[in-house]
Amino acid sequence: MAYSFEAANPRHEHEWRVLERIKLPDGKLLIPGAVTHSNVMIEHPETIADRIEHWARVGGRENVIFGNDCGFQSTAGNSEIPVTVAWAKLQALGEGARIASARLWH
Repeated sequence: MAYSFEAANPRHEHEWRVLERIKLPDGKLLIPGAVTHSNVMIEHPETIADRIEHWARVGGRENVIFGNDCGFQSTAGNSEIPVTVAWAKLQALGEGARIASARLWH
């Protein structure tokens, strides 16, 4: 019922534009990543808000749920993203969602 995929990774961040050309099938949801597992940098909440805005505008706000890119480890047992950074990324995701909500729905 939903497609979860990387969208914050710099290699994929532009892909929201696909929905400018094609329509999301009825009944399907998107779960684009708004924070990446590919590096330890903590995304700025404004950047996350921009990502959320792009997807919500082209996919329809009722059709998107935001998450992170593929968890925080590339393979089981790895620790390339420290737990403290993972939590900070999730905090930034929450802050970015609040910013995007204020921009889009208020």
